[in-house]
Amino acid sequence: MNSAIVHSKLPLLAEYDVLVIGAGSAGCCAAIAARGGNDLRVGLVERYGFFGGSSTGVLDTFYGFYTPGAAPKKVAGGIPDRVVDELASLGPVVLRPNTYGAGTGVTYNPEHLKLVWDRLLVRAGVDGWLHTQLVDVETRSDGSIAGVVVATRQGLGVIRAKRYIDCSGDAELCFHANVPFELAGDVDPAQTLTTTFRMCNVDLAKHEDAGGKKMLKRLMTEAVESGRHPLPRKEGSAHAMTIENCIATVAVRVADVSATDPQQLTKAEIEGRRQAFIYEAFLRDGVPGYENARIIGLSHQIGVRETRRVYGEYRLTRDDCMTVARFDDRVLLCGAPIEDHAAGGSGETAWAYVPDHGAYDVPYRTLVPKGRDDLWVAGRCFSATHDAHASCRSMAQTMSMGQAVGVAAAVSLQRDCSARDVPIPELQTRLLDLGAVLEVPEAISNTTAGAWRRSA
Repeated sequence: MNSAIVHSKLPLLAEYDVLVIGAGSAGCCAAIAARGGNDLRVGLVERYGFFGGSSTGVLDTFYGFYTPGAAPKKVAGGIPDRVVDELASLGPVVLRPNTYGAGTGVTYNPEHLKLVWDRLLVRAGVDGWLHTQLVDVETRSDGSIAGVVVATRQGLGVIRAKRYIDCSGDAELCFHANVPFELAGDVDPAQTLTTTFRMCNVDLAKHEDAGGKKMLKRLMTEAVESGRHPLPRKEGSAHAMTIENCIATVAVRVADVSATDPQQLTKAEIEGRRQAFIYEAFLRDGVPGYENARIIGLSHQIGVRETRRVYGEYRLTRDDCMTVARFDDRVLLCGAPIEDHAAGGSGETAWAYVPDHGAYDVPYRTLVPKGRDDLWVAGRCFSATHDAHASCRSMAQTMSMGQAVGVAAAVSLQRDCSARDVPIPELQTRLLDLGAVLEVPEAISNTTAGAWRRSA
């Protein structure tokens, strides 16, 4: 049966100028940017009951705001700054070094961040659709998108828009619209999945006195080699949260999963939880400071690093990262290293660092699916090779991508032009007016723990 005939029988739920699919960090920023200062109707569809995606449901630290090294430069700004400013108004925001040299992280309370996304989206006038799942796309004869089919608690319905932004992470909108993509694992080994967990009752002072991170790495290696605790890897991070005597982790490692396959993803969720409690037993058994610690929370879902990566008008490559590439159509910067949690090899993360602790340009064309006029992508489904993606998926960059495509969608409507024909100088000017960073600054940033200062 023709899908358009089926869709015509469904109720029309809403019509927008811009519709964003996926309310992770990229999608939230895209919706805020499209709405802010523009008289546009903007909708934001999210399958969960909260906004923020991995930023609220999996993690507690933003990376990518600063270049690594001894002379850190701040290379992200605008709406991302507003997010951290709002967090700082609710409680502590801590700048902390990354163990493996990825640069300073911005650690926050993820429950506060849920409230922050609510506030910013409501303040911007974005029309949110929580508990709403994209299930199909209606296309016209020329391939353009006529509307999306969503599942709600009241059944199926259609939402239509003039412009669409895919921030679903898994490129679900692009998938249903027959936009070409590379599936992680088809060419290079897919990055592993991680269930993060949080623990309370950790005596952090005792842990540091006993050797801290170096001691923990040594004990993990001994546990694996002795067989006493079946940990999936010899390395992993545990860092102090903004809540006293609590830690958060990135340690679980679930490999060889195609995360768009529901049965494989189900098995990965189960395995991730199993591993989390293996870590709890290991930590309580012999790691100083963890004797009375307990898991108090698991990530809302297992953390997925890559699935579908859309083919765009340009594809960011490893060479772009490692040669510190410059592009005339840059819309954000990235100084994060290639951080490849790939399966195989040693089982540990492989790192490759941007030369001289610099930052490369990310071109607008990576956010426009090839040959499309009405559609953008942002977040982890943007156009990049496996290696480049492993660098440019940091949260400050995904927020900056969302900011860029939100502004681009607004310009596209106001200038009555396609996504490919958005005037780059105007787009860059509007981004700069928001506070985006498009040139590496001369000033070295203060990244001591309490150094975040609310932007003007």
